[in-house]
Amino acid sequence: MEYSLVCHSLYALWSSPVKKKIILLSIMFLIWVYMLYSCVGYCSTMPSLVVDSYRGRETGSAVGKRTENSRTDLVSRLLAKPQPWEDIESDYEEPSIKTAASRDLLNNELETDRADDWDEMRAEQLQQRAPEPSAMSSFSNGSGSKKLPQAIIIGVKKGGTRALLEFLRVHPDIRAVGAEPHFFDRNYENGLEWYRELMPKTLEGQITMEKTPSYFVTREAPARISAMSRDTKLIVVVRDPVTRAISDFTQTLSKKPDIPSFESLTFKNRTTGLIDTSWSAIQIGIYAKHLDNWLQYFPMKQILFVSGERLISDPAGELGRVQDFLGLKRIITDKHFYFNQTKGFPCLKKAEGSSKPHCLGKTKGRTHPNIDPEVVQRLRDFYRPFNMKFYQMTGHNFGWD
Repeated sequence: MEYSLVCHSLYALWSSPVKKKIILLSIMFLIWVYMLYSCVGYCSTMPSLVVDSYRGRETGSAVGKRTENSRTDLVSRLLAKPQPWEDIESDYEEPSIKTAASRDLLNNELETDRADDWDEMRAEQLQQRAPEPSAMSSFSNGSGSKKLPQAIIIGVKKGGTRALLEFLRVHPDIRAVGAEPHFFDRNYENGLEWYRELMPKTLEGQITMEKTPSYFVTREAPARISAMSRDTKLIVVVRDPVTRAISDFTQTLSKKPDIPSFESLTFKNRTTGLIDTSWSAIQIGIYAKHLDNWLQYFPMKQILFVSGERLISDPAGELGRVQDFLGLKRIITDKHFYFNQTKGFPCLKKAEGSSKPHCLGKTKGRTHPNIDPEVVQRLRDFYRPFNMKFYQMTGHNFGWD
């Protein structure tokens, strides 16, 4: 009985058009209130998303207001961080200069090296393709971490350091910086974290490397590298010091054709035959003197000397020694090289991250000017005792005499 009365009352209420509209409006109002309540509850979580984003946590999208001061602080922090400075193979700076004329000349050499190096970088960029997906698959997802280098090519300028670095980068367990950081000679005040940021990401078992040839002749470099890590492995590419000096001069001459002749720069006094060791092209080749500085901080077993001459005549053989020194499997072999008759240098059949052959840039393999044989012989006589000392120190005869 009671059930029928209730049903009758509801039917009567719903049958009235006015009452029907009131009921529908009430239902719509309740739905609108519920949606508003839900929206307010969701929006109340937004500030925490903004904070999470600011702290460096990855969020899909965060919407919220920040004060002007917060934006200013964030921009200031970003701008305060030192930006990586890149320079390609602009090597030695003369530590002591006796005359204003030689100081101007060496300053010109430094500018020449930098211009020459940027030409080389541009040539490499034109020659090399973008890395193929398979070559960089380990890093495409951002895996790995940046580490301080475990091995450094520390010298010498015009010895073959660029060739060695390019050859080594073929090895899958080596990750190297293409540009020269010049951290231990020019940018040391930026700190190790700045230096670390320049390094590529590496996976477990891979070696991080860099090369800056001017380190070998920088007096402060051994102590600074030792302070970073006494276990750092060092590689020095050496070359007949007379040929190296002529190559050094040729590089400068290509950019500054009005410089004095090689002969006039070589001697303090041509009549007496006294060699001018203040000229960087001469001083770099006194390998024994520079090595003595390094041996005060590193044992000989942590230094490998690569022959610049054999790097040309037998690149696979020299690369085998380097891979052994680094504790890596000998993956780079004869099959990776072919000899370019035009340039007179070995080239890679496949460069890192590319399926095309790759030779060093146009700045490598310049034709040397003709030098008076008497001057060449005088230089050989000058370097001979230093070479003999260097052979004794390294336990290896490089055959330059």
